Amino acid sequence: MSLTLTSPSGFWNPLLWLAFLILFTLIGYIIYSKGNPSYKKDTEQVKPYLSGNIEPSKEKIQVKAGDIYWGFVEALKDYYKVLKAMHTGDLRDYILWYLGIGAIIIFILIGGV
Repeated sequence: MSLTLTSPSGFWNPLLWLAFLILFTLIGYIIYSKGNPSYKKDTEQVKPYLSGNIEPSKEKIQVKAGDIYWGFVEALKDYYKVLKAMHTGDLRDYILWYLGIGAIIIFILIGGV
C-alpha cells in the first residue's frame, strides 16, 4: 500500500510531511536554545522601551469602539440630532414609520408605471 497521493499538480506523502515537521521542530529548538540565557520572563526586561517615559495605563491608550466612528458621527451630527429628537422608544411609532415609508415607496413604484 502506497501512502503517496499523486495528482497532476504534485504529490503528498504523510511520512515525508512528518519528517519535515520533525526536522523544522529540531531546527526551531536549536535556534531557541541559542537564545540569551540571562532573559528573565517576569522582570523589567519584558516591558516595552518608551524612551524613558512611563508606560501609560491600558485604559488611557485603549481605543474604544465609539472612537472608531468619531469622524462619521461628527460629520453627521446634525442628522443624528434630528433622529434623536424623533426617537421615542415606542415600537408602535417605528411600525407607523415603516408602514408610512412603505406606502410611499409602493405609491412611487405603482405611480411610475
